[in-house]
Amino acid sequence: MRIKRLQNRIAESKFALPAVTVYTILVWLVGGLFSHQQWVTFGCTVIAGYLMVELNNQNSLMRIYSRMVSCSFLVLLNMANFLFSSSETLATILSFVAFYLFFFHAYQDKTASGWVFYAFLCLGIGSIFFVQLLFYIPVLWLLMAFRILSFSPRTLFASILGLLVPYWFVGGYLAYSGETDTLMAHLVELTTFSPILDYSCLKPEHVMSLALVGILGFTGMGHFWHSSYKDKIRTRMIYEIFIAIFWTTLVFMALQPRRFDKLLGILIINTSPLIAHFIALTHTKITNIAFLLIIIGTLIMTVINLLITNQLWIF
Repeated sequence: MRIKRLQNRIAESKFALPAVTVYTILVWLVGGLFSHQQWVTFGCTVIAGYLMVELNNQNSLMRIYSRMVSCSFLVLLNMANFLFSSSETLATILSFVAFYLFFFHAYQDKTASGWVFYAFLCLGIGSIFFVQLLFYIPVLWLLMAFRILSFSPRTLFASILGLLVPYWFVGGYLAYSGETDTLMAHLVELTTFSPILDYSCLKPEHVMSLALVGILGFTGMGHFWHSSYKDKIRTRMIYEIFIAIFWTTLVFMALQPRRFDKLLGILIINTSPLIAHFIALTHTKITNIAFLLIIIGTLIMTVINLLITNQLWIF
């Protein structure tokens, strides 16, 4: 008989997500939701958190009832609270979560041009805020072929059309406003690679936050590879996509550290289901201790980031 330890009771609790939601609101309040007028980024966080709930529900990412995917996402995003001030970063995060929500619907359906169109439409919208998001396209096409198993001329055309639609609207507006140079300058950013491997732009809080997210990602990855035989084939395919994008994002971070903030957001999206899988589906003394260390470490990093970014209110 499986022993339910603290980590399992929390992971399977119906109150986990409401508690994390309250915690998220408190972190945003302490981080300056009112004083810095961060309503747009807060709204993006709320919607992204809800979409993570739907991502878990619609794809059965857990073999048991658990809200750990969305809880892990919100807790890690709260930890990286230096992202709160960037509407472009939060919009990128929101668009990537929405992409996954539509993308996974196309599983084993080479005629799912509608789902693929909406998925890449979300990615195209995200690239308006972070044009380097387009570098993920070749990797995503490969994953669509070998993991989603829906690659065909029809879905390929749908993906290209989805990517172009946001630029048709933005380009039309800018042409009407006589600001076509703005769109060209945005796209030229794709060819701007310098400085490569310049880590001087990274601050201590960036390095510490990346280290924590990386450790959690590798922990979840190791557990998934060890126990994935218990999951359904579709679930395994989805987790392998999370792992592939996790590695791709790390490579992009290594090459272009000045894009750190937005890439960290994408890394958090893909780390969340991996570490949630570990927390919800392990039940040994060692993993229970690891769970407590994860909570303590994440809380400490949350406070440190608030202090370093001068966002902590001192009464």
